[in-house]
Amino acid sequence: MAAIIFTGWWFTKFEARAKALFVGLLYPIAIIVSLLVLIVLETDLGTTLLIGGTVLVMIFVGGASPKYLGPLVIIGVTALLIIAWHISERQGRLLAFLHPEQYEAKEGHQQWMGLIAFGSGGVEGLGLGNGRQKMLYLPYAHTDFIFPVIGEELGLRVTLIVVFCYLLIVTAGIQIALNAKDRFGLLLGFGCTTIVGLQAAINLGVTTSLLPNKGLPLPFISYGGSNLTFCLICVGILINIYKQGKADKAAGNANAVIEVRHVARI
Repeated sequence: MAAIIFTGWWFTKFEARAKALFVGLLYPIAIIVSLLVLIVLETDLGTTLLIGGTVLVMIFVGGASPKYLGPLVIIGVTALLIIAWHISERQGRLLAFLHPEQYEAKEGHQQWMGLIAFGSGGVEGLGLGNGRQKMLYLPYAHTDFIFPVIGEELGLRVTLIVVFCYLLIVTAGIQIALNAKDRFGLLLGFGCTTIVGLQAAINLGVTTSLLPNKGLPLPFISYGGSNLTFCLICVGILINIYKQGKADKAAGNANAVIEVRHVARI
C-alpha cells in the first residue's frame, strides 16, 4: 500500500516531467527497489513480483516513456529469475514447473495434487465439503491452493464464475480509475486494481500449473486476515474514488445547468 500511495503521489507531483528518464523512471524506481530489497532478503519473490509489477503498471499509466520502461521490465524479470535460480528451494520450483513429472513427489507435489483436484471435480464437482484432496493430500489447501479445492468440490462452472468475478473487479476498478476526479485518484485506482487483479492472476496461474509456485493467496477467498484486510482496503479506496468522481461530475453538471439558464436569461 505504501508503494502504491508513493507512486501515485510522485507522478501527480511531477506530472510535467513524467517522460524524463531520471524523474519519470529512475528516481521512483530506486525508492521502490529499496523496499523490494527488504522483501527479496526474506526470499519472498512472489510478493516482490506483485509489488514490482503493480508499480510498473502505475508508472506506465503515469506517463513514463515506453522506450525506458520496456528494458526495465526485462531487467527486472531477468534479475528475479537469476535470484530464484541461485536459491535452492526456488530453483526446485522452477525445475518442477519445467519438468512436473520428474518432481511430482518433491517440489512439484503441491501443483500435481492441485491438478488432480481439478480433474476429480470435473464440470459438476463432488459437492460442497466432499473434496478429498484437502484431507492432507494437498498442502495449504485453505490458503495458497484453495482454488483447486473449489474446482474439486464445485466443479468447472464455479471456478469459471470465480475467474469472471475477478475480471469484473478489474474492469470495474479500471472504469472507476478512469473517471476519477484528479490524477492522484486515477493512479491510486489503477494501483489498487492492479495489485488485487495481479495477485489473483498469479494465484490462478500457479494453481493451474501455468506459472511456477509463488505462494501468494487468492484475494478474498484464501484463509488469512492480513491479506483480506488489505484487499478490502483497496476496495474501500476504489469506492471512495468512485464517490468523489461521481460527486465531482454531478457538481459539474449542476454548474453547466446554471450557466445555460444564465445565458438563456441574458
